[in-house]
Amino acid sequence: MLFSEIYSAYFNAVAAIITEALQGELTVKRIDEIIREQAFSESVLSIMPALKNGEWAVLDKDFQTPIKRVPKMPLTTLQRRWLKAISLDPRVCLFGVSPVGLDGIEPLFTSDDFVFFDRYTDSDPFADENYIVRFKTIVTAMREKRHLQIEYRNRQGRLMHGRFIPYRLEYSSKDDKFRLETAGGSYAAYINLKRIERCELLEEYVDERLIAPKRRNASVLFTLKNERNALERVMLHFSDCRKETRRLDNGMYDVKLWYEAQDESEILVRILSFGPMLRVTAPDSFISLIKNRISMQESL
Repeated sequence: MLFSEIYSAYFNAVAAIITEALQGELTVKRIDEIIREQAFSESVLSIMPALKNGEWAVLDKDFQTPIKRVPKMPLTTLQRRWLKAISLDPRVCLFGVSPVGLDGIEPLFTSDDFVFFDRYTDSDPFADENYIVRFKTIVTAMREKRHLQIEYRNRQGRLMHGRFIPYRLEYSSKDDKFRLETAGGSYAAYINLKRIERCELLEEYVDERLIAPKRRNASVLFTLKNERNALERVMLHFSDCRKETRRLDNGMYDVKLWYEAQDESEILVRILSFGPMLRVTAPDSFISLIKNRISMQESL
């Protein structure tokens, strides 16, 4: 791993302990507090004995340290190259992130290194200035608990407008788009950000009175043939969905998958991407969707 969560937490905790030892203010109680704040709750059981018995020779019995300078955690060249690659993602500009110290660093990878064969081509215009302004306005409204006045185009291209409470932002990797889930309105529970033409901050709302949008769940049952590591790929591919898996004979598995009803089209495409490794057995309505989709593709 480029960034180790476990070891970085340990290193940062010990670095904080050494820093306070250099200031001459270290006590057993303070060591315990630093470990719990900087590492994990159970880390006291491993870090504290290692410091006390001299296994980690950074403190003596009087909590003095032979280290002369405050420890620092410089990034490796590999970590910098990874950060450089991430900074080139057009979605980064939506969050106001400006990476520093990466000038002259070669990215570990670029967008040209990836080929997406199962993604729509009409992605959101992440680099568009107006899109960025609207995105940041929505985020501000969510953080400050404020209403939004939104003008947007519906699926038929008709200009709509309304007063909404921004409830949640969602990103679809299949669509490569963001959508806003709203509350407090009589319609437009979901609005694609690409279709928003204008949004304006309004007054704050009372958080206790916020009624979360109602979600309708659906499910699909399919039989999986575990060839070409299909089971592991399905578990990873649908990691965002609740699943029940039952093993059958001869490397076959029954899988029941739950999803939100409004995401049915995306789930359909994701299931079809597994080809003959996967066969949907229920419900009949989903099987009909598959037949219609295949017929449409055949005609094209």
